Amino acid sequence: ETAVPSLFGTVGRAAMVSPTMRALLFLLLSLSVHAMRPGVHITRRSSPVSSHLSSVKMQTRNGLTSQFADMRAQIEQDEKANAMMQALRGTNINDDDVAVAGTTMQVVEMARGEGDDVLPLTYDPERLSEYFSRRPLAVLTRITQVASTSAGWLASVAFDAARGKLESGSDAEVAQVAKLRRVIVSLGPFFIKLGQALSIRPDILSPKAMVELQQLCDKVPSFDSTLAMKTISDDLGRSPSELFSEISAEPMAAASLGQVYKATLRETGEVVAVKVQRPFVLETVSLDLHLARQLGKLLRRTPLSERIDICDLLDEFAPNFYAELDYNLECANGERVRKDMERLPQVIIPRNYPSLTSRRVHVAEWVEGEKLSQSDADNVSELVNLGVIVYLTQLLETGFFHADPHPGNMMRSPDGKLVILDFGLMTEITDNQKFGMIEAIAHLIHRDYARIGEDFVNLEFIPAGVDTRPIVPALARVFDAALAGGGAKSINFQELAADLAEITFKFPFRIPPYFALIIRAISVLEGIALKGNPQFAIVDEAYPYISKRLLTDKTPRLRAALRYMVYGQSDTFDVDRMIDMLQALEKFVA
Repeated sequence: ETAVPSLFGTVGRAAMVSPTMRALLFLLLSLSVHAMRPGVHITRRSSPVSSHLSSVKMQTRNGLTSQFADMRAQIEQDEKANAMMQALRGTNINDDDVAVAGTTMQVVEMARGEGDDVLPLTYDPERLSEYFSRRPLAVLTRITQVASTSAGWLASVAFDAARGKLESGSDAEVAQVAKLRRVIVSLGPFFIKLGQALSIRPDILSPKAMVELQQLCDKVPSFDSTLAMKTISDDLGRSPSELFSEISAEPMAAASLGQVYKATLRETGEVVAVKVQRPFVLETVSLDLHLARQLGKLLRRTPLSERIDICDLLDEFAPNFYAELDYNLECANGERVRKDMERLPQVIIPRNYPSLTSRRVHVAEWVEGEKLSQSDADNVSELVNLGVIVYLTQLLETGFFHADPHPGNMMRSPDGKLVILDFGLMTEITDNQKFGMIEAIAHLIHRDYARIGEDFVNLEFIPAGVDTRPIVPALARVFDAALAGGGAKSINFQELAADLAEITFKFPFRIPPYFALIIRAISVLEGIALKGNPQFAIVDEAYPYISKRLLTDKTPRLRAALRYMVYGQSDTFDVDRMIDMLQALEKFVA
């Protein structure tokens, strides 16, 4: 039996991957169930299409919303699947505005090199190794910091492990993750960001551990504002008093990477947010990455390497971390997203100021608002629906996806618009991935399981070159059961779990990083919406958007997907499905 990692041990793929795959199944079904029309029958009539659409619109919408809520309720009755859904929704995400009392954060101060002896500004393991080989004192200082800070926790973990208590998802594991949070915050940005990255990876942590780690807060005490003002002067070549007619004496917020001041531009009078990077953050993060990678190389010689390759994990994680440390990239990302979202007037993306931005200083428009997750306004559910459209637009149209889905990054403006913040972490979605997701939905609708197996390869769930033909019978049982008549109550989730386990035992399934972010983004939006509307169904917004893309996009690959959607594997035109898509398009336009 192939094993996959939990935080402190291993579990069989059935225990870990089955709930993950169930969450994936739920997402795919949420996008395809509308077109499958389970339990909702639309008959052909001789009346005009517009009249027909009007007569069935309310019935279809109510039926699908109820069907979707019913399916979600059934999934949530399964303890492991429910834990996974809660973890993916970010139910426990900590979006506090201030640091926990007593919080401290350690960094390593070191002199900057000159000439060839300079710290790389992008992730380069070989150059990092060369750079820190010349700084043994800094290396020793950081090792001492990490060892002294984590010694008590490691001893506690060893004690629980010796007593056999650290099973995946056990109370002992959850308790140790809670203790780990305090260690992580004290050790600084690298550990905080790694913890946050792991908190959305169901292929690495158990659901309970994910939920506990999501309480990790990156708010830390602010650093001296004198240093912040000096950073502004050094990087922008002008003093803060020359640039701003007013700037707050102390930061409005402070996090592990930097802190934010509220200021007024002297030249225009515009109110702006000035983010200044914390001193020695790049140096400390780089040193932590170097030490972690050296540890990973050593562990490759141990049995742990059979469960997880730390070097591979770091190489996946580190480039985005370096990108987040370059505020020039965040500024460019923000402007690109702002341009992409011009088509959605109810969405506010703060304006950025490239001429007042450097690697360590970022100036952007100051936007007032309240966190969407904490708002009691009447239109929160509408803004969540709009958020679904924003993320689907990024995912399936622009291909530039917000990679830091977090309740704290979405606000409601005083005039009731959706504000999206913080574009330090973005990911590019390739055309193959964009079109592949829509094609997978079309194949699922027509139960073309042979092609769904190919879709899993295309979307990077299964490595290229793997023969997926043997997977077809198990896929057929999984999706036929889920999409059978009688609604969600007719689904036997224990049988589904067994079939999913069979698939994951026989095939090297993994959740690709980009898709983990997609599931998380959609799940976080759903989590916010469900607080105010227990009947919220993502299908109400997702399917109309997908219909709009298929009916209006002239890309050859989507033209082919549209043809497949309405003709399937035969030459018979499906009138009902076309009417269903037109109805969805009408809803989107409205």
